[in-house]
Amino acid sequence: MTSPYDVLGLGCATVDDLLYVDAYPPADTKIRVTRSERQCGGLTATALVAAARFGAKCAYGGLLGDNDLSRFVRQALHGEGIDTLVDVDVDGASPIHSTILVDTTAHTRTIFAEIVGPTGCAPNLPPDDFLSNCRVLFVDHYGIAGNPGAIERAHGQGIPVVADVERDNVDGFYEMLPLIDHLIVSRRFASKLTGKDDPVGATLQLLADRTVAVVTAGADGCWYGGEGGGVRHMPAFAVDVVDTTGCGDVFHGVYATALAQGAELEERVRCASAAAALKTMQPGGQRGIPQREDVLRFVEGYGL
Repeated sequence: MTSPYDVLGLGCATVDDLLYVDAYPPADTKIRVTRSERQCGGLTATALVAAARFGAKCAYGGLLGDNDLSRFVRQALHGEGIDTLVDVDVDGASPIHSTILVDTTAHTRTIFAEIVGPTGCAPNLPPDDFLSNCRVLFVDHYGIAGNPGAIERAHGQGIPVVADVERDNVDGFYEMLPLIDHLIVSRRFASKLTGKDDPVGATLQLLADRTVAVVTAGADGCWYGGEGGGVRHMPAFAVDVVDTTGCGDVFHGVYATALAQGAELEERVRCASAAAALKTMQPGGQRGIPQREDVLRFVEGYGL
């Protein structure tokens, strides 16, 4: 390997078929789709696209197969300059296939996800040469059987681990959770994990086992703590919201990149928040992800 990766991502990629409607329909009705499009998505894949556009050199290490959905993901990631050299062409492996109904009036989305084959990180992956040449390892809750081993190998080489997890009803989740160095979760999931509705209390409890904890809350901003500081709140950037699909993934990817580039905690959270806000102004999970210069210009416009 000639140069290190800033972010090596394990976990899921998806193929997202987005259907745009004026309002989410009630049961037993017909509704007109105003437009539709196909994009690459998924927790890890979208985080890597955000990371790449923020200036990171990235690689994807999740399972892909020999099928149309896998080929679509490979093409999309390669188009962003993201390597898939560590993927494994496994018989039956496939990205998650999602149909996303976007309500253009309420600015909400409903995701119908179909898992049609093995996805995420496989056991014994990624190869040691790729892992030793990354600055940050990124995981999610897919392919969780392979994640703990990769995390432990990363820790053995001093590589920090950033995670995007959204549900705990997968085998091995609570064994993996304490291994995560930088945990960024939604306020709802933080409450489930800690039993605390107060985001400050939830952040403190999540911080007990790790370096940094961040609890995101959309328009209410986020709470974060760690690296010698107490829990702080960062207000959300005010924008005209069009589509929130992928915003959390964008936050994670930009945070991971800023960590790899040596930014201080407050700067990481600020840039991640700004990138997520800018993404909400565009439709789709990946198409609206901003470039680095757009994020920095946006932050500067706030005088931050």
